[in-house]
Amino acid sequence: MIVRQDPRVTDPGSPFPPDSALPALAALSERSREIFRQIVESYLTTGEPVGSRNLARILPMSLSPASIRNVMSDLEHSGLIFAPHTSAGRLPTEQGLRFFVDAMLELGDVGREEQERIEAQMRAAASRHTFDSALTEASSLLSGVSRGAGVVLTTKTNVHLKHIEFVRLDPARALVVLVSDDGSVENRLVDLPPGLPAGALQEATNYLNARLHGRTLETLRAEIETGRRAMKREIDALTERLVDAGLATSVGPSEARQLIVRGQANLLDDLRAAEDLERIRLLFNDLETQKDVIDLLARAEGGEGVRIFIGSENKLFSLSGSSLIAAPFRDGSQKIVGVVGVIGPTRLNYARIVPMVDYTARVVSKLLDGGR
Repeated sequence: MIVRQDPRVTDPGSPFPPDSALPALAALSERSREIFRQIVESYLTTGEPVGSRNLARILPMSLSPASIRNVMSDLEHSGLIFAPHTSAGRLPTEQGLRFFVDAMLELGDVGREEQERIEAQMRAAASRHTFDSALTEASSLLSGVSRGAGVVLTTKTNVHLKHIEFVRLDPARALVVLVSDDGSVENRLVDLPPGLPAGALQEATNYLNARLHGRTLETLRAEIETGRRAMKREIDALTERLVDAGLATSVGPSEARQLIVRGQANLLDDLRAAEDLERIRLLFNDLETQKDVIDLLARAEGGEGVRIFIGSENKLFSLSGSSLIAAPFRDGSQKIVGVVGVIGPTRLNYARIVPMVDYTARVVSKLLDGGR
């Protein structure tokens, strides 16, 4: 499912027309829609403005350049296209791109051969190394097909665990040691319940390790919650509180976010003018501001399907005029735990990239669910 981000809802400061202007945009005649489509598709392919004479040659209907110019004037008055220079052809505005994406975009398909290649590469990365390697592979794959930067946002709760251990520090505190499949170690402090028996730390350690099997923290916590009655039969109440404390500390809301970006160099390809280079420089600055990128990607976690953000709809891209196409992925309990996507110029190939991002997110979800 594709969800087009609507700035009229999320961004009160958007330059887009109010809802009252939407019927006028939707009521374009067939001739106007076809001319507008050709202007947008030419821009997405070449990045160059297109004029009435060139349009007269490529339109599927017979129209004189003068008639086309009249339609172009109407489209410009509606805010869908503009002339970058005097006597130049026309380019779509950001408003025009949004209208095209929402109302006219015809999505392509991810072919069977390409699906198999994506899944094979990501499975191989996950099996040879770690799940983080699969996420890195996902960002690299998306950067390759988009000529943009592939991005992944995730949390440490997606790390597959190898071992958990509780180590007593003093009568009131213990250390939770988390060892992941990639060998990384993380330590967290927990408060011990009063009156905890001497063997409870080892009992909690054994109980959790018997259930790990490469699961993520989030999946482990969900399964233990589901099996709460069985846990009460296997361990006493104080040890149960210790297990809960260890898991809650490990997967709390303050968990750090991880941002993976690959393919920035792709953004330097096919530059056509000095202003393009300046735009890319600004985009590089945006990508270096990780907090803002993470905040934007987190917005794509807010619902189902692919989200599309175009240009100044989001303050992060207000200067560079870039776009983001992103889709959430889920863990084994169907909880959204991250986002994959593409950041690039507004003339991204939306018809190809949107289904690629959607499919890649589904492959990541499948890997998180144990490959099912």
